[in-house]
Amino acid sequence: MEANTSRSTAGSAGSSLAASIQADIRPPKAARAREILQDLQAAAKEAGVGPAFSELLQADKKLGSFLAAVFDASPFLRETALYDLPRLVAILAGNPDEHFPRLMAEVAASWRDTDEAALMTRLRQARAEVALLVGLADLGGLWPVERVTGALTSFAEAAVGATTDFLLADAHAAGKLTLLHPDEPSRGSGWILIGMGKCGARELNYSSDIDLIVLFDRERAVVADPDEIGALFVKMTRRLVKILQERTSDGYVFRTDLRLRPDPGSTQVAISTSAAFLYYEASGQNWERAAMIKARPFAGDVEGGDQFLAELAPFIWRKYLDFAAIADIHSIKRQIHDHRGHESVAVAGHNIKLGRGGIREIEFFVQTQQLIAGGRDRELRGRRTLDMLEILRAKGWIADEAADDLARCYRFLRAIEHRLQMIADEQTHTLPESEEGLDVVSRLMGFKTVKAFSKALVETLETVRDHYIQLFEAAPPLSSAMGSLVFTGDDEDPETVATLASLGYHNPREVSRTIRGWHFGRYAAMRSAAARERLTEITPALLEAFATTDNADAAFNAFDRFLARLPAGVQLFALLGSNPGLLNLLATIMGTAPRLAEIVTARPHVLDAVLDPAFFGRLPDKATLTARLKDMLAEAASLEDVLDRARIFGKEQGFLIGVRVIAGSVSTRAASIAYSDLADLLVSTLLDHVKAALEAQHGRIAGSRIALLAMGKFGGREMTASSDLDLILLYDFAESETGSDGPRPLTGSQYYARLTQRLIAALSAPTAEGSLYEVDFRLRPSGNSGPLATHIRSFVEYQTKEAWTWEHMALTRARPVHGDASLIAEAVENIRAILSSPHDARKVERDVLEMRQLLEEEKTAEGPWDLKQVPGGQVDIEFIAQYLQLVHGAAHPAILDVETETVLAAASRAGILPATEAEILLPALRLYQRLVLILRLCVDGPFRASEAPRGLLDLLSRAGELPDFTTLDAHVQATQKDVRASFERIIGKVRKSRKA
Repeated sequence: MEANTSRSTAGSAGSSLAASIQADIRPPKAARAREILQDLQAAAKEAGVGPAFSELLQADKKLGSFLAAVFDASPFLRETALYDLPRLVAILAGNPDEHFPRLMAEVAASWRDTDEAALMTRLRQARAEVALLVGLADLGGLWPVERVTGALTSFAEAAVGATTDFLLADAHAAGKLTLLHPDEPSRGSGWILIGMGKCGARELNYSSDIDLIVLFDRERAVVADPDEIGALFVKMTRRLVKILQERTSDGYVFRTDLRLRPDPGSTQVAISTSAAFLYYEASGQNWERAAMIKARPFAGDVEGGDQFLAELAPFIWRKYLDFAAIADIHSIKRQIHDHRGHESVAVAGHNIKLGRGGIREIEFFVQTQQLIAGGRDRELRGRRTLDMLEILRAKGWIADEAADDLARCYRFLRAIEHRLQMIADEQTHTLPESEEGLDVVSRLMGFKTVKAFSKALVETLETVRDHYIQLFEAAPPLSSAMGSLVFTGDDEDPETVATLASLGYHNPREVSRTIRGWHFGRYAAMRSAAARERLTEITPALLEAFATTDNADAAFNAFDRFLARLPAGVQLFALLGSNPGLLNLLATIMGTAPRLAEIVTARPHVLDAVLDPAFFGRLPDKATLTARLKDMLAEAASLEDVLDRARIFGKEQGFLIGVRVIAGSVSTRAASIAYSDLADLLVSTLLDHVKAALEAQHGRIAGSRIALLAMGKFGGREMTASSDLDLILLYDFAESETGSDGPRPLTGSQYYARLTQRLIAALSAPTAEGSLYEVDFRLRPSGNSGPLATHIRSFVEYQTKEAWTWEHMALTRARPVHGDASLIAEAVENIRAILSSPHDARKVERDVLEMRQLLEEEKTAEGPWDLKQVPGGQVDIEFIAQYLQLVHGAAHPAILDVETETVLAAASRAGILPATEAEILLPALRLYQRLVLILRLCVDGPFRASEAPRGLLDLLSRAGELPDFTTLDAHVQATQKDVRASFERIIGKVRKSRKA
């Protein structure tokens, strides 16, 4: 290489910078060189240092050519020199190794006896002096890369330290805090500034930002108002940033970046050490571990910073070899390559920091080795890249060739980086696209031609790339046919936003911001590195799947709410990654079934059922469910624990049924029966538990019996996801018994009323796991005015002598679900006798029509998709079945069944329901049941087609076995007309509602 970047400091001690220049930088054309020198001499003369400057030029003939070459290539250095010629003369005449420490001492003391405006001016003037001194020492070949980066970092330390001391002293003077050492404000102050990246590693580049994490230690800081400690240090931090980076007529000091702090999107610019530690312990990511390798107390309370980093060491340095971290760290680099055009080695337009074979690859090469083994070997915990290359070589982690090559390449690339930035004082890492621009860089690098520079650069990039590939050659690509999808770190990638917009997301920036938040481990499910890695892998597929729904943003937001409540994610994310069908199903739920999505979001553990390998197989039968529930309740420590576990079980199993309905893997009828079987099991089990608890308090009633009856859709085994439970509890005991035999005895009626109350609470009362079912006992004799539990004799007597027609209609669906076999048999026999006894057909007809009119008045249908209440809807069909049972049950007992479809089919076979009517009613009933099952899963509230996701409309169309929703809608309305006509032919016309 022809560059001068590897030379050591030249000149003897005490020699001037001007006399020590070794570099041979190709000068501009003679006329341009003369113009530059004339401008310098004129400015020197005007500033009163003309003779001194002329003397320097005469003393060393190379100086004029060097200055002309440098100031021609770098407008920034030229303007800085011309702005203050005495400063330039002092730099050239002095020894940089003496000048620089003296300047740093002045900067470090600049906080004393000053105000904010004066401090800002002094720091900016010092920054210009440092830029000129370091730039000339670098380009002149006096200082190698390590000395250049060290000097730039030293100035940053001095400037930030002076600003910190100033602000602490100011707060002390204002009485807002008390300094333990007022003459050394930062010492023991509790205000900690951690330098990150190149700042922490003493590797700052020429026009570098400084990355800081600002902390405060509540135990070390002595503040006037402890409750306001956070606000105080946040305000001071904002002032610090203003002092350092605000541009004035004197320029700026440092652009300051605070985004490497824990979760920058939701935390203040200064946070407590305890909060930071908790974040890293619970949510820290592998890329943050890599970043923390270079972390160093930079300013403020250095001792407190050392304590914090020492406490954080277990997070950064794992006890065992950590090969797993490689994939996560490397994913950042792969995203950079795949989506920013940095995969290939190039010269024009190449990014020497992030591009292929660039500085970042050397840093990652070193950091991954450190993360792997630094937990066991403290010598591998160094911050500086070049130092660590030597230690890794000495420890045998990398070969001699790799260490030598990467060190040489690192110095070369860092030298290019400095020259790129000193041209115009820009924080850039990208080489110019033009030949003219490349010529400027090649001149500053000491090359005679662009061709020679390009050859050396390509060789360097390829060498780095080859060594880097050996670490990650098996890493899979992150490229996506959809386009750029990069969510690493805190910066927003414009190409990613464009990709999301092209997929159909209306708020792509918010989606991008949310996904970046996932990477910060804000949710419990993403707090492990493995979970974040798995989620990163499936994110493109998830985004694409959500985009296929009608409202990609709503689906995505539902999934985000789900993630927020998910306790752990590794297993689920891995399963979704290996099962595209399951991933698409989850996307369908989020985008198509809002009600089902809310169930998942509110109770994420219901997805545990999805992890069962048999998820898409047959629904479990009642015996299997019973065994599973028994196992789940086996370790319950109390009745409260039983209730919570039962709720978990019920939600999981109900969700499993619902998802199978959405996926189309079970029939509507099978799903309704499954919902009913699940309710049977839960009600029976909880009744046993509350009965045992009641007996423990109040004893038993000798010879007593109970029978629990399911009514309504529960009794008819036609339940949906949102069905409540209509129940009646019957009891019996010997007439000679006066009450229970426990320590707190109750009379018979009190005992069973208390049992019923406890059953209602067990099923419907909200616990930590929510509630199971809404429960309704209004169908008992005398409704709400009667006792909660009914003696079998009173029940039979009431139904025989006093019950209204509508109560007998309800009784057609009475189905025993639990209790004593003898009382169940007695109840069934009596109910059958009541239903099969002769009923006055005219009275039944009149009462049914009156009941239907009343329902239409009190529960007016909200359009044709209120499939239950709309004229010609489910209620009409159920009333027909119940009417037939009451009128013909005595002559045709075969029609006495709890299931509406069974009743209609039996009535058709018996000839009491004309075949033409059955051909209308049975298909209509099945259609309504299929559609209602879907709607109860997907919609919480009235269904409005105009507001429904397209996916839901498609799902309804498939359930209705029709090609599209428009056709289905027309078919539903035609069916309702046919059903209402059938109702009128069988029972009669319903008088118009008085509200109509």
